[in-house]
Amino acid sequence: MASARTPRPLDAALGRVGDRWSLLLVEALLDGPRRFNELADDIHGIAPNILTDRLRRLERVAVVRATPYSERPLRHQYELTADGRELAGVLRLLASWGARDASDAEPLRHATCGTPMEAQWYCPTCARTVQDEQGEGSSGLRFV
Repeated sequence: MASARTPRPLDAALGRVGDRWSLLLVEALLDGPRRFNELADDIHGIAPNILTDRLRRLERVAVVRATPYSERPLRHQYELTADGRELAGVLRLLASWGARDASDAEPLRHATCGTPMEAQWYCPTCARTVQDEQGEGSSGLRFV
């Protein structure tokens, strides 16, 4: 008999935005609202039917908001919701991780001094950086 398990938070996140096209759409919308054709031009290789599907899916899970800009024909511009904008940090981390193996990729740098930046966990209550081995929680991710 299969046991009912509570989905892990990573499962829930991947269920909302866990495919390549969805993440690329979120990235394309980080600079502000865009129209369908602008998104199609910006995201190399995405087919129009896939773009339509991913926009609808992201709208259903409240990551993207569609706002009409034309009634006849009905056309929308798309923008990130607050939840969608929260993904920016996650995407920067993922892009930074992916760039480690790319010889021509440029790391995210501190604008003031030019040093490549590093992500760290931070506890706002203690006002301290937390090391991986000090973290615990129900995220489903194991700290090593």
